[in-house]
Amino acid sequence: MAQQLLLLLPAPSRAFSKPLSSPSPTLASLPLRHHVSVSAAARRGLLRCGMKRSGLVEELEIAKGKQPQSRRANGIFWILLLNFGIYVADHMFQIREIKALYLYHALPTWYQFVTSTFCHANWNHLSSNLFFVYIFGKLVEEEEGNFALWMSYILTGAGANLISWLVLPTSSVSLGASGAVFGLFTISVLVKMSWDWRKILEVLILGQFVVDKVMEAARATTITGQSFQVNNIAHVSGALIGAALVFLVSRIPFSSNGDSPKTTKESK
Repeated sequence: MAQQLLLLLPAPSRAFSKPLSSPSPTLASLPLRHHVSVSAAARRGLLRCGMKRSGLVEELEIAKGKQPQSRRANGIFWILLLNFGIYVADHMFQIREIKALYLYHALPTWYQFVTSTFCHANWNHLSSNLFFVYIFGKLVEEEEGNFALWMSYILTGAGANLISWLVLPTSSVSLGASGAVFGLFTISVLVKMSWDWRKILEVLILGQFVVDKVMEAARATTITGQSFQVNNIAHVSGALIGAALVFLVSRIPFSSNGDSPKTTKESK
């Protein structure tokens, strides 16, 4: 028969009948004023954290504002794209209307003095010219701005074509950007040149080398009969016109309120 056992334990002593004392007062045991002070301290801590966070957010927003915006195509890339697009339309798609952009010395049209600077005879002619257009044109744009780049390219190229038209035979047809190349080369050198002996020494040492390389690669082609010839008159003319432009612009007085391009650039 199953038996039920009864275990008799002694009664607990008085020492354990009282609750244990806490070594430190808990939040529940604190009076009301302590509750209020703790809550105020918590609010002050949260306020300080919020202020720090807001300051951090403000710094991040300022840093975000300083980051460059979406990169836009610069003027030099528009010039390169226009040259390349006209070449594709002329030699790949063989659009006949492009031939009307060449400079025909026998009976030229006024716009041909400009449009012929964007036309090229073949791929080597195009690639060599655009290489130097990019190098010198980028220097001019960084120093003087987008508008100055376009004006330098058009004025030096059209001026070189004008002098070529006056000198070369009427049976010639001119096309190519190297008149503008030499103009941009001259402008990029002169706008950065100073009377510091170091700059003068650099020009004397590197100038001849650079000119030889530009003369070798940048071709202003003139078609005489059925043959292609290098138009060195356009090279020299473009360089001289570039130097004249720098001289004329340097003589223009700018107002003291920062209208000059360099003043605007330095103030940014």
